[in-house]
Amino acid sequence: MTATSRTYRAGIGIAGLAIPILTKFSREIARGHAGRRASLAAFRAWSADSRNRTRPLVWFHASSVGEALSARPVVRLLREAHPEWQVAFTFFSPSATVIAESMGADITGYVPYDTADAVRSSLAALSPDALIFCRGDIWPELATQAHHRQTRVGIIAATVRPHSGRLRWPVRRLARPGYEVVQVAGAVSESDATRLAILGVTSDRVRILGDPRYDSVMEAMEAVSPDDPLLGLSAGAPTLVAGSTWPADEDVLLHAFAELRDDYPAARLILAPHRPTGSHVTKVLNLAHRLGHHGITLLGEGHPQQWRILVVDRVGVLARLYGSGSIAYVGGGFGRAGLHSVIEPAAWESPILFGPRWMESRDARLMIRLGGAADLPKDRASAIQRLVMYWRTWLENEGARRQVGQKARAIVERERGASVRCGSMIEELVNRRAALGGS
Repeated sequence: MTATSRTYRAGIGIAGLAIPILTKFSREIARGHAGRRASLAAFRAWSADSRNRTRPLVWFHASSVGEALSARPVVRLLREAHPEWQVAFTFFSPSATVIAESMGADITGYVPYDTADAVRSSLAALSPDALIFCRGDIWPELATQAHHRQTRVGIIAATVRPHSGRLRWPVRRLARPGYEVVQVAGAVSESDATRLAILGVTSDRVRILGDPRYDSVMEAMEAVSPDDPLLGLSAGAPTLVAGSTWPADEDVLLHAFAELRDDYPAARLILAPHRPTGSHVTKVLNLAHRLGHHGITLLGEGHPQQWRILVVDRVGVLARLYGSGSIAYVGGGFGRAGLHSVIEPAAWESPILFGPRWMESRDARLMIRLGGAADLPKDRASAIQRLVMYWRTWLENEGARRQVGQKARAIVERERGASVRCGSMIEELVNRRAALGGS
């Protein structure tokens, strides 16, 4: 009988002792800790009032926003096809709380800590017919206990980065029981399928289904009203929208803009930091002023038409901001946090630029290979000059800019349809359990 190891359980126990201490130093950890403590009580209350055990329940789990975007279109399709089903959605990161509200689930909440007792109680409360992990954030205790309860375990949008820590010892060994109980996994690509097999999902249980995030992004983009004020921010001026930026990105962007701003007085720059805290925004503004930039404003200040640089001081607006620009820059490529999503700007038909650390992103590889994006070198000075070169070219040559943007959009169109395939896979899991009488 597959079960998590004593070593894993001991490690989770030690982490549980450390969490209350860490909450004193991190608001994000504190929010997550409080949310997890409240979730189990919420699951029990919902179960007592609303859980109908004659109706199938599918439990989706996503770690953060990116994983949740993979789940959302699949949940929507299943709710339309099976209104009698019940759906639970859990997440790990506090950043996913906003998207959780739009998931359309019957019950949402933080995933409990992966301890034997918390998992046992959660499974007893929700009594899921299928447990679906999104992108590969497998919790071994949750997966193995669900399997022992005859709950069907699956993964959608399954992806494993080439240098993922999950592939290394001791993580691979500790996580393996969770992967071994997966009945079926919808992998994003062939290479992801190969790495899933290394983690413990046998090859006969893996299908290549693609990434539902493309469907999610396109649905969100198509739902934006043409009258949305964010789409008119640039007022037709050539604008580079830099999204999810970190300090290294902002340094390169602001220095590059300083080199070409006088030659192109109509050009504008929108900077949307990944974490737009007050202190971070202040640092961005200070750097811009030191470089001699003028016409700097914040999104919340009314953004007068004469602005040259607009700094975004809130979250939840980036996908629409990309629609206001003509060129996109995606942050994260100069640090270790990882490149952020390139799908949103591609959906808006923008040519895309990003830093040198992009090889772990399948989406970025597609954009580079098929001509929808370009990368910058590691060296800071060289990166600034390369950015100036692309920026200048696309300001002067509208045809070249449009051509690259159209290639980016074509990739998004090509990748659509994974949601339907993932939904069909989940239907098979639920129907198979029903055909076996819930066993």
